[in-house]
Amino acid sequence: MNEAPAVEEATPSKQPLEYVVRFGSMRTLGVMSSRHPYRYGDEVVAKTTRGTEIGTVLCEATPAAVDSMKEPTEGRIIRRLTEDDRTQAQHLEGLKTEDLEQCACCVDALGLQMELVDVERILGGERLVVYFLAENRVDFRQLVRDLAKQFQTRIEMRQIGVRDEAKLLADYGDCGRPICCASFLSKMPPVSMKMAKLQKATLDPTKISGRCGRLKCCLRYEYDTYEALSRELPAPGSVVLTREGNVTVIAQDLLSQQLTVKTEDNRRIMIHGDDVLSVVHSAEHSGKTRRNKSKKNKSSIPNGRD
Repeated sequence: MNEAPAVEEATPSKQPLEYVVRFGSMRTLGVMSSRHPYRYGDEVVAKTTRGTEIGTVLCEATPAAVDSMKEPTEGRIIRRLTEDDRTQAQHLEGLKTEDLEQCACCVDALGLQMELVDVERILGGERLVVYFLAENRVDFRQLVRDLAKQFQTRIEMRQIGVRDEAKLLADYGDCGRPICCASFLSKMPPVSMKMAKLQKATLDPTKISGRCGRLKCCLRYEYDTYEALSRELPAPGSVVLTREGNVTVIAQDLLSQQLTVKTEDNRRIMIHGDDVLSVVHSAEHSGKTRRNKSKKNKSSIPNGRD
C-alpha cells in the first residue's frame, strides 16, 4: 500500500488567523484560530469544545460573519485533514449501526420512553453523542452510566426535535436537491401557514411539508419579497379608481403586480397595479373600522345588573 503524500502547509502567519468552521453531525458553527491560512471548503481537524473532530472551513471570521452567528463556539484548527484522519472517520462511521443497537439495548433494559435517532463518535474518541426524541423529560442518568461503562468514553445525551431529526437523517427534498437544513441552514426560523397562503402555494399538507413533517423552510425564503409586493397593491375588497371608473379588487397577482377587479357592470377584468389612480375605499381600513365599532357596541350593551 502506497503511503499518502504529505500535505504541504503554507508559511505560518505571525498573527493568529480566525476562520468560521462547520463541524459535527448538527453542522455546528465555531470560530477557530489557526497559524496557517485556509480557504473555503478546506477540510481540517479542529479542537472544539467537544474534542478533536473534523470540520470544514467556510470563511474568514470577519466581524460581519461573527455577528450573523448565534452563540458560536470557539476552538482552534490543529491541521489539515489527512488520509489517515479520513480513514479513521470512515471506520467510526461504519460502527454507527452497531453503536445504535447497543444503545437501544440499554434503553430497552431501563424502559425509558425515548426514541434513539443517531449516534456520533468524535474523531479523537473523547465522547459519544446520542441524539434522541422524547415527548417528555427523560431521566437518563443511569443510561449515561451504563453507556459510559460499555463504550469507555464520555457520553453526551442530546434531546432534539423533528426538524433536527431530518437534519441528521434526511438526504434530498421534493425539489431534488439536498435538504436545506443539512446543507447550508445554520438555524431554522419558524414557518407559518400565512407564508404559504401569501405565496398562493397549495395548502395540501402533504405537498408543503418537508422531510420533517413540518412546513418547508423554503416557504420563508421569498416571504419578505411577497409581503413587500403585497403592500404595493390594494388589498382584496378595496374599491379603487381607474380610467374606467370605480372597480372592486377581487384578487392580487403579486409577481406580475396585476389585479383582478370587478367593474360596476359586474365584469371581471385584469388590470396592472399602475392603472390604479387612487384608492377610494381600503379593505384593510374598513376591517379595522368594523372591529372598532364592534368593540364600542359590545361595551355599550348593559350587563343585565341593576
